[in-house]
Amino acid sequence: METLENSNTDNSGYESAEKIILRWDSTASEEGRERMIFGTDRQEADVYLQAVDEIQRSLSSASISDCSHNVDADDQSKVNTTIQIAMARLEDEFRNILIIHTSALEIDSLFDSSTLFSSSTPTHHDLEDDEDCISDDSGNSRNNLLQLHHCESSDSSTYRTSSSIRKVDLMPAEAICDLQAIAMRMIAAGYLRECVQVYGSVRKSSVDSSFRKLGIEKLSIGDVQRLEWEALEGKIRRWIRAARVCVRILFASEKKLCEQIFDCVGTDIDDASFMETVKVPASQLFNFAEAISISRRSPEKLFKILDLHDALMELLPDIEAVFDSKSSDSIRVQAAETLSRLAEAARGILSEFENAVLREPSRVPVPGGTIHPLTRYVMNYISLISDYKPTLIELIMSKPSTGSRYSGDPSTPDMEFTELEGKTPLALHLIWIIVVLQFNLDGKSKHYRDVSLAHLFMMNNVHYIVHKVKGSPELREMIGDDCLRKLTRKFRQAATSYQRATWVSVLYCLRDEGLHVSGSFSSGVSKTALRERFKTFNAMFEEVHRTQSMWLIPNGQLREELRISISEKLLPAYRSFLGRFRSHIESGKHPENYIKYSAEDLETAVLDFFEGYPAS
Repeated sequence: METLENSNTDNSGYESAEKIILRWDSTASEEGRERMIFGTDRQEADVYLQAVDEIQRSLSSASISDCSHNVDADDQSKVNTTIQIAMARLEDEFRNILIIHTSALEIDSLFDSSTLFSSSTPTHHDLEDDEDCISDDSGNSRNNLLQLHHCESSDSSTYRTSSSIRKVDLMPAEAICDLQAIAMRMIAAGYLRECVQVYGSVRKSSVDSSFRKLGIEKLSIGDVQRLEWEALEGKIRRWIRAARVCVRILFASEKKLCEQIFDCVGTDIDDASFMETVKVPASQLFNFAEAISISRRSPEKLFKILDLHDALMELLPDIEAVFDSKSSDSIRVQAAETLSRLAEAARGILSEFENAVLREPSRVPVPGGTIHPLTRYVMNYISLISDYKPTLIELIMSKPSTGSRYSGDPSTPDMEFTELEGKTPLALHLIWIIVVLQFNLDGKSKHYRDVSLAHLFMMNNVHYIVHKVKGSPELREMIGDDCLRKLTRKFRQAATSYQRATWVSVLYCLRDEGLHVSGSFSSGVSKTALRERFKTFNAMFEEVHRTQSMWLIPNGQLREELRISISEKLLPAYRSFLGRFRSHIESGKHPENYIKYSAEDLETAVLDFFEGYPAS
């Protein structure tokens, strides 16, 4: 193997170096085409690097001599050609080292929460004291720029390491030493751009491979906005998990590798290499969240948008830590602006949801006066909103746009904020949603032809609102006991109104008025009027029983309470009436045609009410 010995003359040193350079010229040497210098023979690599250093010195000397007019133009051209051959070779070696030492990250293990949030610092290879990485030139003094020295390890990284960032070693220490040595020589020879481009192209391919394993697709903003929301929901879940891995591990580790290789070469070169590697993938990553933030707003998107917002908010300090240089401004700005757009989208969706609830146009009454689908949807929706209370309290800063009792607008309900002092804007929005829901339900109740059923419908729906508020501690705290008492009073009033509308006319049949007659030959009771009274009661009760058995109160406790309330009014009145007048009917013909029910029969029949299907 040829070696570059110390020479007594500059010319012999150059000639020996040139011979080594030309030996590995892949355009002219079969050996140069078939073998790589680095990774096979450590001594061979060191000799080649020394040869490059010698050519560099010759080039520097020629430049100085040229200024003094003491150098031949052919000699200058010859040195330039040799350095170009050397740089082409080093570029190939640089690429090859990067490729053979690029291995895919274990993506499955990176999804482990302990990996994403561990505060432990990963171990690093200390390059500073590794004497076997690169040999020096037998103790000779060297050009300061080209001295074979090592960068500090990434433990002295200039960017903040947060407890959630985990920087992984992407390459072995020896490969990093070789890459450092090559990079220093390429950059000293004026091949910075080529060095950075080769580095970026190889490492970007590795990042792209990790993206594919993480399920991150190359979607433009237009692609994202054209997808159906159902498909996007799954992609959002995957994006949140993948983004944590990308920012906290993948990008952070790529930055660490750039620092390990380029920190000792020159100012900002590590940043340039890092951005060459990750700028496009990082922009692609955040493009997805940006596309969601500016997509068409609709209520079902709110919670996934809040999930995205929370994930990005959580990642923002890490993004600022990893992308902390001036060259990475665009990534930080994109992340911050996307976060702002997600917040604005959430506020806009909440406002549009309020208007949608107010204007929901369905006019067909729900059968049986049961809970309207709108009521279920709205209350489930605001229960979910309360689960996002910490986020939304920060995002919702203004009161809702409401009507006023002085506005005179019949299409908008009233809500006075003076009665709700001390409530957060988020709480006011939730109360307003309940107010507009009740307002809409009041309008829907008017489409029932049966007034009793309209009251039952309102009772069911307002009771469901109360039930959902009580079932969510967060929602109950925000709504407050005063509002809850008003809601409870409203559904009880609806229950009372139902009973009046249904049972006042039935119980009116059991009055004494109109049954008594005067005369010496009479018992004082008109049997004809009494028979008609029993017949009317029977007919009315049977109609109520037939009709209201098909009505529905889905809440078992409420259904039982209303049945008890009915029985407490109906049964004593019927027993009393029967006790006073039974003998008058039984003394006549066919009493069974008039006294069809005992009090116990009525009690049993009441149990059929509000089951939602015909009584047997």
